[in-house]
Order: sequence, then C-alpha cells, then structure tokens
Amino acid sequence: MTSPKIRVLIVDDSAVVRQVLTAFLGHCQEIDVIGAASDPIFAMAKMNQDWPDVIVLDVEMPRMDGITFLKKIMSVRPTPVVICSTLTEKGAETTMQALAAGAVGIVTKPKAGLKSFLEDDSGDIVHAIKAAALTDMRRMKAMTMASHAAAVKSHHQSSQPTSAPSALAATTDRLVAIGTSTGGTQALEVVLTHLPRVSPGIVIVQHMPEKFTGAFAARLNGICQIEVKEAVSGDRVIPGRALIAPGGKHMTVIRSGAQYIAEVQDGPLVNRHRPSVDVLFRSVAKYAGKNALGIIMTGMGDDGARGLRDMLAAGARTAGQDEKTCVVYGMPKEAVKLGAVQQELPLESIAGLIEQYGKAN
Repeated sequence: MTSPKIRVLIVDDSAVVRQVLTAFLGHCQEIDVIGAASDPIFAMAKMNQDWPDVIVLDVEMPRMDGITFLKKIMSVRPTPVVICSTLTEKGAETTMQALAAGAVGIVTKPKAGLKSFLEDDSGDIVHAIKAAALTDMRRMKAMTMASHAAAVKSHHQSSQPTSAPSALAATTDRLVAIGTSTGGTQALEVVLTHLPRVSPGIVIVQHMPEKFTGAFAARLNGICQIEVKEAVSGDRVIPGRALIAPGGKHMTVIRSGAQYIAEVQDGPLVNRHRPSVDVLFRSVAKYAGKNALGIIMTGMGDDGARGLRDMLAAGARTAGQDEKTCVVYGMPKEAVKLGAVQQELPLESIAGLIEQYGKAN
C-alpha cells in the first residue's frame, strides 16, 4: 500500500517562481501540488476549500505579508510551513521572524536563474517539504509558545546588572556539542535561553542555508544570557559562549594546548548537509574525547547518529531528545538505534543537563 501524497500549496508573488516550483514538484511522485497563489488573501480562499498538508510560503508579498499570514495559520489551524526566502540580509531577518512564529524550514529562491535553481536546489526543496510533512504541529505550537516565554524571561534577566562571570576565564576542559535540524531553531531557543551566563562552551550544528545562520545567532544572542555567535575559524570555545556553524560550511573543533578552537571550512556534503552534525561530532570525539557532552535533537534523517556513536566510544557523555518532545523524531531515533544515546530526555530538561554537566567535577 503506497503512502498518500504530500499535498502542497505554493504562495509566492512571483509568477515565475510559482511556475517553476509547480512544474518541478509535479514530477515528484510523493508530492501533489494542489494549487498556487500570488498572495495570502488568494491562498486563504483556496485553503478554505482544500487545506494542504504543507505550505511553501514567500515572506515578502503584497496585501498581506508572509509573517502575518503565518501567524494567522498557526492560530486557526497549525500547518507545516516552509519559508521560501531570498539570500539577502533583510530576507534572513524576516525568515528568523517566521521561524520564531512556527515555520518549520527554509528553502532559498534562485541565486543564478531558474536553471541553476532546478539543478542546485531542487533536492533541498523536496527534502524540506518531506521533513515538514513529518512535523508534529501540536508539538511545534507548544514549543513555539515555550520559546517565546523563555525569551521574555531571559531578556528580563539579562537586562539586570551583573558582574562579569569569573568562569569566563576558566579552563575550557569541557565542551558541549549539539546537533539538530527540523524544529531545531525553536528547540535551541528553548535550551539556550534557559542557560545561565556561567555555562560550558557549546558548539552547534543546525541545518540551515548560508546567510541565515548569522541572523539566527544574532537573534539568540539578543535574548540569551550567554553569548551566541556564528562561528568563524579561530573562535575559542569558552564558557558562556555558544558557536553556531555557518550555513554552507562545515565546523570542526580542534585542540590548541588547553584551548578548544573552532575551525570553519568548505567540503563536500555529508549526509546531504553542509554543515553536518557528523563532521562536528567526529572532531569532538577526536579532540575532546571524555571531556565532552554530545546532544542530538529534533530533525529528519540520520546526520549525527554515527558521530555521536564515535563520541560515546571516545568516552564522552551522550544524550538525545525524546520522541515525545521532538518535532521530528528522526535524528535522535537513528542515534538510539545505533546505541549512541546514553539517555533520552525531554526538551525542557536539556538546559538542566548542560548546566549540571558544567558543574560536575
């Protein structure tokens, strides 16, 4: 018995983008494009007659912007939304707003014409739609609300005058490596906004296109007590700082004396991704060994599962987000199958695990 096709609605003010996406997705056996609309008003009229499984949504449109439309969808009938965004600074900032409002993924618009769009990015579009279709929207809505509450609380706490934490000058003996994908932007917000300023150094791979990780890191940095930044080669992994791998680049960790240093480099796709969680985890296994904690979180696919197993074999502690709190229970599930996860725990407990790990002798 074959699985039902994923029913997709495309909402974009560009007739060319609508035509290209409709034509390409129409050749995918697992996807059925049930319609295309030039703006959210037309889209809502179509949806009231035939509600889609997944919406591919532009964020800059006439009559009603994509963010307003997204919030309306989430309040009326939560539905997986994949944002179709441009590779611009403004587009990245708007996309972060969309992810915070409950969107589950990002695809980028043509960078160099329609031909390259189809040749270079079509697999990413299909992957994003498939991941979106697997999303637990009930969990996504709850997590979005939790992340908003945590952000407000953390922003209030970080605005209070405090002395600089002495732990920032401490040794970098321990570090935490986190890997995540679909649903990860909201999940990371929940985790990082709950961490105190004195926390172990953290390195993160979140599957996200280039240009968007900088805006994502800046958003988190503004609402967290710890420093959050997009990594560049040479950045030290120090207490009170989280480094996020830049989209389109791999990130590894090396050791220089008593210090851990992030390295950012090009390289082939690994498990369909660049940055790849496996690439990060394997470097942590090699250079940090037993002085690391590896955490694999919500996401589709198996990226990070084998790298987490390598970390465990090197003596690291390992953990995975549990099925109940994952938006997509894919990456943690594959890690569990490999025996790479020492403990599974809910999203709400991961910040506490990191904090306790930093305090342990």
